[in-house]
Amino acid sequence: MQVLNINPGELPPACEALRAEVREFIAEHLADYPVSKRVRNWQGFSPEFSRKLGERGWIGMTWPKAFGGHERSSLERYVVIEELLAAGAPVAAHWTADRQSGPLLMRLSPDVLAPRIVPRIARGEAFFCIGMSEPDSGSDLASIRSRATLAANGWVVNGRKVWTSGAHRCHYMIALLRTSDRGENRHAGMSQFLIDMKSPGITVRPIVNQLGEHDFNEVTFDDVLVPHENLLGKEGEGWRNVGTELAFERSGPERYLSSTQLLLEMLAAADPANPRHAVELGRVVAQYGSLREMSLGVAAMLARGENPALAAAAVKDQGALVEQKMPEIAHDLFGGLAEPGSTLAQAMAYTTLAVPSFSLRGGTREILRGIIAKGMDLR
Repeated sequence: MQVLNINPGELPPACEALRAEVREFIAEHLADYPVSKRVRNWQGFSPEFSRKLGERGWIGMTWPKAFGGHERSSLERYVVIEELLAAGAPVAAHWTADRQSGPLLMRLSPDVLAPRIVPRIARGEAFFCIGMSEPDSGSDLASIRSRATLAANGWVVNGRKVWTSGAHRCHYMIALLRTSDRGENRHAGMSQFLIDMKSPGITVRPIVNQLGEHDFNEVTFDDVLVPHENLLGKEGEGWRNVGTELAFERSGPERYLSSTQLLLEMLAAADPANPRHAVELGRVVAQYGSLREMSLGVAAMLARGENPALAAAAVKDQGALVEQKMPEIAHDLFGGLAEPGSTLAQAMAYTTLAVPSFSLRGGTREILRGIIAKGMDLR
């Protein structure tokens, strides 16, 4: 049996100086940003705020300067992300592009697509959505049916994607599509494509969640023409490429910080004389500390150029457990005490309805534990 070791990472002094700079920026630009919006955490969408971050050089931080990046360390990027998440900053507009789409374009299309698009991502001007999930596929990505068919003037795409966050306000999608029939190897025959969301034949339909909000979408492709050059990497290598993309998606501190605003409100409302408050909230803070050390370990792996896929899956799995437990703790400690309309009540109401999705996005709990089991030779 393999052992999963996540060695804690250490932040150099330069990172703490950067942290102070980010906090000053947040204090200036989010001074009047209400808890009702902060509680959305990294799901808050503000193109204006994303452009301000781009102007400060806080998007594409680790990327080469040739692609509009800033060649800073993974640990410096971690500090910026951590502070933005702790403040509930509205970062959703650029989030996917910064986290995974930009790196994917630089790796798979360094001479064609990346020079044209990646600098716009770094400036906070190009937003991406992810085209993976499909109706009737659930978490089984290998069963996708949306297809790209080779034609003389490009690839013709037909099919549907679902649960596509932000598709109604993003410029591009990176889509996993079937380019040949599935044989004995169910992971073969898939490829990734960059798709311009303004292309004729694309229909985006809203999916309103139980919060009454429109973040998710169903995206339908009817004979959508995609240029030859928008094939990412080689045909048939989509499964391998999407695995790398998902490792990026699971590797950040957002995978345990999504309920942070509720925790902050509970800490502010806690009664120092109430031992239950001290015990329960102390336990949560201790769990945060452990998860942060694990998350920093993943960031250190990225800084060393190592593959964090297994470690990231473990952090994401454990982080979702803590995130999803937060409303239960809040209702147990403050359920009858939170004044209606108070910031604590607002945070409790929103987070209670939002947490079911936390163990779905980025891979379901069952998928993550399967990855961990396989990586540790347990199956």
